[in-house]
Amino acid sequence: MKLPSGNKFKVIGAMSGTSCDGLDLAASKFWKENNIWKFTIEAAKTVEYTNNWLNKLQKAPFLPGEKLIELHAEYGRFIGEKVNEFISETGFQPDFIASHGHTIFHQPVKQFTFQLGNGAQIAATTQITTISDFRTGDVALGGQGAPLVPIGDRLLFSEFDYCLNLGGFANISFERENKRIAFDICPVNFVLNSLAEKQGFPFDKNGELGKKGKVNLELLDKLNNIDFYKTAAPKSLGREWVETKFLPTLNSINISKADRFRTVYEHIAMQISRSIMPPGKILITGGGAFNIFLIERIQQLTKAQIIIPEPYIVNFKEALIFAFLGVLKMQGHVNCLASVTGASKDSSSGVIFPV
Repeated sequence: MKLPSGNKFKVIGAMSGTSCDGLDLAASKFWKENNIWKFTIEAAKTVEYTNNWLNKLQKAPFLPGEKLIELHAEYGRFIGEKVNEFISETGFQPDFIASHGHTIFHQPVKQFTFQLGNGAQIAATTQITTISDFRTGDVALGGQGAPLVPIGDRLLFSEFDYCLNLGGFANISFERENKRIAFDICPVNFVLNSLAEKQGFPFDKNGELGKKGKVNLELLDKLNNIDFYKTAAPKSLGREWVETKFLPTLNSINISKADRFRTVYEHIAMQISRSIMPPGKILITGGGAFNIFLIERIQQLTKAQIIIPEPYIVNFKEALIFAFLGVLKMQGHVNCLASVTGASKDSSSGVIFPV
């Protein structure tokens, strides 16, 4: 396995979020200037999932073991094929690929997490060294295996007091007493998209559906009192928690769809505002950054200075940072912080599949 010469790396980062928006690909360059990491995104795209792939990903948690392993290999080949197409379209020749995969199970309390998309299949399909399986090493060390983006927040976006990502779940990272602190806050698009789908829409564009109703104070109080919100960091969320804790609470009161939707928005904004203390300069990325109503509610509930960057950073920051995690892994440097995950020690996480 040959490392790039010098201090420059060309990497394709691949990321699929829990909200199933698609497979994000970011062709990125990384280098150091005066011992500070710099980056550019040379090209990026989102590969939208076909209905067939959406169905496969949504049903994956319920497959028997043999079929799940088969899908693990199939999805790895799919990622590899899409990376090959991306390389053909852009002419970008990476030194290696860093793939997050698609989270199917995440139960760190039981010491397991599983991201679909076999790295060996990606490497074989592309004939490019691939790094994947970034979470399991930290979980084995007693950590949450999430969030992993904070090391990138620290080294690539240090000018911000807070980095907030609004994807399937909201997660935040910031410095406190010279340590990077980060945690999942609450569900966002994972739940908002589901509520929108019940009204015949794939997602709630600009929050237009959600703002039609009224806040139900009884439901808001119940949501805000879910045990997870009383737990100190490190902590992380997954599909299983939504299905067993959040949704039963959400559906425990018989109110209109509009009021339920509006109450979820208020809940999200409240939980996020409680995490931004003291107020400061906050970078917001992820699909939720385009939700005008959600951003308005967050702004009204906090005095933070909200910065929404260029669309390519909003959309591809996670794919960019997983590419950067790959750079750190290839150098044998720490890419997973115990202060964030609660693991017994910092680690250089990920599995390298050479060709």
